Amino acid sequence: MASIADQSVAELGGRSSVLVRQKRDHVELDGLLQELSAAPAHEQGPILLRIYRLVFPHAFAEEAVLWPVIRRLLPDGHALTLQVELEHQQINALVTELEALPAGSPAHRHTLDRVVRLLKEDVRDEEDKLLPRLQAVLSPAKLRLLGLAWDLVRAIAPTRAHPIVSRRPPGNILAALPLALLDRLRDSLDARIGQSAGSVGPVARRLSLALRRSSHAVERLPGMKRGEDPATRVRGSGSKTSRTRYLVGGVGLAAALIFVRSRAGTGSLRRA
Repeated sequence: MASIADQSVAELGGRSSVLVRQKRDHVELDGLLQELSAAPAHEQGPILLRIYRLVFPHAFAEEAVLWPVIRRLLPDGHALTLQVELEHQQINALVTELEALPAGSPAHRHTLDRVVRLLKEDVRDEEDKLLPRLQAVLSPAKLRLLGLAWDLVRAIAPTRAHPIVSRRPPGNILAALPLALLDRLRDSLDARIGQSAGSVGPVARRLSLALRRSSHAVERLPGMKRGEDPATRVRGSGSKTSRTRYLVGGVGLAAALIFVRSRAGTGSLRRA
């Protein structure tokens, strides 16, 4: 079976085919990884943010839309998808660890190298093994329909690492709405932190940290682990009290952020 990397748009089912959409994201990721490797440590933050906003919605849409189809249609679909889910789980865990490390430190560089290596392995496994098997059992018309569903889910998916949430429905579907909201608020803040001056930068960083803590609290809510394979399960940590405090505090800060942005006018928190 030919890798989808070596096939034309027509061979993959047309421009709206899920295979073409997947390949397009993989090409974009390769460009971002090259940009990341050429950037000094103090300039990698915005590039990493762009990588996260590409990779995590892409993977979420795979887990919610594509992998259930593969498990249903292929006799070895469970084993095939589990291998990729384990890669996704490792990437989520490593990125969560990476975000807590000082940029430019030896630990940060080592963890980032592992993330990049796993991202490249994940692309190869999908393009060379998993997606050609899907191509073999679906018509071009069905690939195009699947592409539409995949793209719709990707557009509303979480954009950050969430290692606690199930990699399979229904847990990941239940988590999608609250996590996507928190993640996109955090994305908006983080994109502005480097542009902020005076006291706004520290305030934005505290808000971003509160949103990160709140999203990790959401991961531990009842139902978020439903449907997952035991191989990808991560035991949550922290007391119920601290989880509730982070969740309530984070949601309050998110509401405050929305208010600040609505009143900021031409202030430094508005998009340039």
